[in-house]
Amino acid sequence: MEPIHPSAETASSSTEISDRTLVARAQMGNDSAFEELVRRYQQRIYGLCYHLTSNHEDATDLAQDAFVKAWKALRTFKGDSSFYTWVYRIAYNSVLNHLKQRRYRTPHLSLDDLDFNAEHTPDLVELVSEKTPRREAGLMELQKRLNEAMQKLSPEHRAVVTLHDIQGLAHDEIARIMDCNPGTVRSRLFYARQQLQAWLSDITP
Repeated sequence: MEPIHPSAETASSSTEISDRTLVARAQMGNDSAFEELVRRYQQRIYGLCYHLTSNHEDATDLAQDAFVKAWKALRTFKGDSSFYTWVYRIAYNSVLNHLKQRRYRTPHLSLDDLDFNAEHTPDLVELVSEKTPRREAGLMELQKRLNEAMQKLSPEHRAVVTLHDIQGLAHDEIARIMDCNPGTVRSRLFYARQQLQAWLSDITP
């Protein structure tokens, strides 16, 4: 399945209207309308939860929980932000609470997820972007090193790498999700990239 790249700035007006219409119908009790919203964004919400928890079962539970919370709170949604930004915020806060209650497990960052959005990852994906036999031979070791490096980042720094470099969201969108200003997002992203590059410097081509 091809990754989806929703953006409040770039999405077509028809898509925005479609989401708003579905939200309005769901607020009136239309289960099918909400199911369509879940279908549109469940893969990306799951992706956020997985990259932050590094565990498939936890990510599945947290993603489902985010949509359950969204359904219960849907009548309070005023449309001040896009629906997907709102759900992202719910999921992000749920993951942070989860991480406070449980110790980190060993991360398993997918290199495929890094590769699909290479145009947004000039500092990180260049480490793994060249398609050569040597790259394939060293893939397992590189993934292990990436896993270890990502584990060293704080949840907030892992979140900005996931949302921007892996999922392709804009700084402004991430700021709304993380409840901070765009400047904070940029500084966190810069710091996270610098740290990842430093930890992986010995394997940079």
